Amino acid sequence: MLEYVKLSSEVVLARGEGQPVVALESTLITHGLPNPLNAETALAMEAAVRAAGAVPATIAILGGRLCIGLSEEEIRHLAASQDVLKVSSHGLAYALATSRTAATTVSGTMYASRLAGIRYFATGGIGGVHRGAAITGDISTDLLELSRTQVAVVCAGAKSILDIGLTLEYLETAGVPILGYATREFPAFFTPTSGHPLEYIVQDAHEAARVFRAHRRLNLPTGVLIACPPPQSDIDQARLESATRQAVHEAGQAGITGGEVTPWLLARVADLTRGESLKANVALLKNNARIAAHIAIADATA
Repeated sequence: MLEYVKLSSEVVLARGEGQPVVALESTLITHGLPNPLNAETALAMEAAVRAAGAVPATIAILGGRLCIGLSEEEIRHLAASQDVLKVSSHGLAYALATSRTAATTVSGTMYASRLAGIRYFATGGIGGVHRGAAITGDISTDLLELSRTQVAVVCAGAKSILDIGLTLEYLETAGVPILGYATREFPAFFTPTSGHPLEYIVQDAHEAARVFRAHRRLNLPTGVLIACPPPQSDIDQARLESATRQAVHEAGQAGITGGEVTPWLLARVADLTRGESLKANVALLKNNARIAAHIAIADATA
């Protein structure tokens, strides 16, 4: 494993001293947000983790190594780079063996986190079952990784461009616990409500940490999804749904498939909402990073 994995000195020191570490993905930098907002958001997420008292570890593949923890220079370089591969867990070996620069998705970051012994990971929203999946079969690897990788994922639910009902059914069938973080309803990424109630509720970071500790001690093999409502924004849910439906329709007409679907749809929804969804995206990313840090600290100090 040492041939392919490189831990930053900050992450090595944190692990040696028993400090909590929070993993952060890199796809938001290369495929999720425009430059320079991508770099500023990634650095703001790291700052939110540090301000809470934990250590951030943004993950990407650079120079043939799976880098667990990036410098500011590396983040800015990645943000400005072209032709960056977007890899889920199934693409890690290819990117490493061919020395491609690659950004890790939720599933890729989860797998890398487990390799590095990092228990908590903050992202925006997970991938899931796409609308029209009965025809296309488009289901994100994120769901499969959640079913087999014991990492707690702090997110704002599933991306609103997905079929949230079917995504939740998949997770239930896979045995993945979903914890509503001070909410009784599964959030829909940009908005706190989706119409889907949750059974398991945690009120704060300490309760979330206790649940994940129990999950580990029972040796349950799955990840745990901690769903946090996004911060209050001005985005209108009806307008968002209308924009999402239009974007999904346009993507189908344009023949956009595979890993390009999600970034294309998010960019198109941002256009249709005149940037409102983009602002909400940045706010929830920073919020999730902060909450993940608080939970990781609560776990480490219990």
